[in-house]
Amino acid sequence: MTVAFTLPPGSEAGAPPEERGLLRDEVRLLSVRPSGVEHRRFHELPGLLEPGDLVVVNTSATLPARVDARGADGRLVRLHVSTTLDDGSWVVEVRRPGNDGPDLGVEPGTLLRLPGDVWLHLHEPYPRPAAGSRLWRARTDPRVAATAYLPLHGRPVGYRYLEHEVPLAELQNVYADEPGSAEMASAGRPFSEHVVTRLAARGIPVVPLTLHSGVSSPELHEPPYPERFRVPEVTALLVTGTRAAGHRVVAVGTTVTRALETATGDDGVTRPADGWTDLVLGPDVPARAVTGLVTGLHAPEASHLLLLEAVAGPQLVRDAYAAAVTERYLWHEFGDSMLFLP
Repeated sequence: MTVAFTLPPGSEAGAPPEERGLLRDEVRLLSVRPSGVEHRRFHELPGLLEPGDLVVVNTSATLPARVDARGADGRLVRLHVSTTLDDGSWVVEVRRPGNDGPDLGVEPGTLLRLPGDVWLHLHEPYPRPAAGSRLWRARTDPRVAATAYLPLHGRPVGYRYLEHEVPLAELQNVYADEPGSAEMASAGRPFSEHVVTRLAARGIPVVPLTLHSGVSSPELHEPPYPERFRVPEVTALLVTGTRAAGHRVVAVGTTVTRALETATGDDGVTRPADGWTDLVLGPDVPARAVTGLVTGLHAPEASHLLLLEAVAGPQLVRDAYAAAVTERYLWHEFGDSMLFLP
C-alpha cells in the first residue's frame, strides 16, 4: 500500500449531509488532475467534464440487509446478509455484539432463528473453507429469497461511526432501480436529478450497469469478494466508442470500475457481460476501460485505495488524500467526494 494517512478527529461523516443543512449535491468535491487539485462542490461536476465524456453509474438499489436474529441460547445476534448465490443459499456475516467487527468464532452448524419463523443454518465459510472466516454460506428453512425476505424483516446495515440508524431511503441513489446491494454504492449518493440533467445538457451521457455489492469489511480491510454484475450492450458499446473517440470514461465508484474492467478484454474492447466477478484491481492490474473516477473517501488501509491507484496512479492518490486530510474532508458514505481525471 503506497497511500498512508491518518484520519483527523471529526473527519467521519456520521449522518447524511441533509442533517448538516446541505443538499446531497452540495458536499465537497476534490477535483484531482496531474496539474493539481481543486476544491469544488459536487453540483459543479458537469462543468469539470467535457462534452463527449461518458459517465457510468451503478443502478443497484440498497436492501435493508441487517437482521436481528437469535442464537440457540436466545442471545441476540446481529446478522448482515451479503448476497444470494445461484443455488439460493445466502452469504452472511455474523457481527460481534458491539458491532465493532465480525464474529470470527462462528462454527459450522450454527443455527439462528430469524424473524418471520425462518431458521438459518450456517454451513461453511465463504468463499472457501477457512478457520476464522468472516462470511458464511447459509441456507434458510423454509427456503426464501433474500430480496423478498429483507424488505419485510430487515433494517439498513450501519457501522459504529454513524450517529444514529439511517432510514433506507437515505441510502438510495437517485437512479437506483434494482434492489440487490447489501450496502449503498455510495459514490453515487451526491448525484441529484439536477446534476444528471446538467450532464445530459452538456453532451455527457449517463449510462447504467448493475453490480450488487456485498457487505464490506471496514475493520479487516479485505479485498472485495465475488459480486454479481451485469454490463448491458448499450453501455459496453458506448464505453468502447467513447475511448475510441478520445474521450473519458468516468466510472462512478469502485463497483462500476470493477464491473467495466471485468467486461473489458485484453484488446481494450468492452463487451456485454453478466455473471460474477472476482476481479481485484491494483497497481499491478491497471484499469483498461476506465479513465476517470468519481469516488468517496476510503479509510486508511482499505483495499479500495489500490483500485484508485489502478485508475489514477499512486502519485495522484497520494496527492488527493494529503489534500483531503489537510482540508478536513469528510469520510464514508455520507461524506465528501473526489473526482480523479488522470
